[in-house]
Amino acid sequence: MAPKSKPSKTSSPSSPATAPFKAGFAVEVSSDDDGFRGSWFTGKIIRRVANDRFLIEYDNLMADEGGSKQLREVLKLHQLRPVPPAETGREFKFGDEVDAYHNDGWWEGHVTEECGNGRFAVYFRVSREQIVFQKEELRLHREWFNENWVPPFENQQQQQEQEKVLLTPNVKSAQNVTPDVKSAQTVTPNVKSDEIVNEEERFRVGTPVEVSSDEEGFQGAWFSATVVQVIRKGKFLVEYQSLLADDDSQLLREEVDTHHIRPHPQQTVVNGHFSLLEEVDAFHNDGWWIGMVSKVLDNARYVVYFRNSSEELEFQHSQLRKHQDWIDGKWILTSKVLEL
Repeated sequence: MAPKSKPSKTSSPSSPATAPFKAGFAVEVSSDDDGFRGSWFTGKIIRRVANDRFLIEYDNLMADEGGSKQLREVLKLHQLRPVPPAETGREFKFGDEVDAYHNDGWWEGHVTEECGNGRFAVYFRVSREQIVFQKEELRLHREWFNENWVPPFENQQQQQEQEKVLLTPNVKSAQNVTPDVKSAQTVTPNVKSDEIVNEEERFRVGTPVEVSSDEEGFQGAWFSATVVQVIRKGKFLVEYQSLLADDDSQLLREEVDTHHIRPHPQQTVVNGHFSLLEEVDAFHNDGWWIGMVSKVLDNARYVVYFRNSSEELEFQHSQLRKHQDWIDGKWILTSKVLEL
C-alpha cells in the first residue's frame, strides 16, 4: 500500500557513491528504528564489511549503560552521509525546516514560532511534539543527494544542484508502484495555541477528517475518513472513505486518538506548477503521502521523492497538493499559517 523501503543498489568498491566512506571518515548516521526516524547521529567509519555495508562507531551513543564502550553497528550505504559543514551566522524564521540538536543527535523539524532572545519553537512531525530550542541548537535542514547538499551551501552553485537532483536511478509510475524529545532547558514540551478548541467539538460526528498511522509502511501517509462516533475524550471512531475491512464487505472502521486525526486540509492554490524541492503530498493507493518534488518534467508531470522509503515516483499535477501540517489548531505551510 505504501512505498516500501528497498535496499540501495550494491556499489562496487570503486563506486563514487562509496568512495568517500573510508576508514576513519566522519559520518552522520540515520536509523529506521521506531522513535529514531528523522534523526542523525555522528560517528566514524571503522571499515567496509561489504560493497554497501560499513561498520561504524558512534561518537556519543554507548553500547553499555555504564558508558564505557562506544556503540558499533553495521549499516547500509543509504543510512550514511558526510557530516555537513558548520554554518555560522544563520538566521532562522517561521517555517524554516531545521535540525535541532537534542539527546546526542540532530532531529528534523519545522520552526513554528519565534520566541525571542534567540529561541525558537520547533515542531517534530514524527513525535508530534513542539519544543523550544536556542538558536545555537539549530541548523538548516539539508538532504545529501548525488554527493551534494540540498539546499546547497553558499559555496555550492545552484545550477549544478538542479542538474544533478536526487537519488534512485529507477523512476516508477505512480499508477504501478505502491508508494522523546525534550527541551535542553526544560521548556514546556507542547506549545499551545492561544485559542484552544475542544477536540470533541472540532471532530463531531459526520466531520470529514484525515487519519495517519504509525504502522510500518504507512508512516507519512494520511487517509480520508469520516467521524462516526466520539467514543470518549481524545478517542474517535472513524470510517475510511476508501479503505475496506479485511473481508472487503464494507468500509474499514477504526478507533483513533487525537494524535492521528486532523481536519481535511484547506485547498491551496498552485499557480502554474510545483517547484523543484517543494514539499508536497502525493495521492497514491487511496492516501496522501508526504514527499518532495525531485524533478519537474514536461506535460505537468513531476517526480516525487519519498524520504521514508527512499523511492522516487512519477505523478501528474492533479495528483499533488501543497503539504501542510496541523499544529495546535492551525494549518502550517512553509511560509505562512492558515487559521481555521
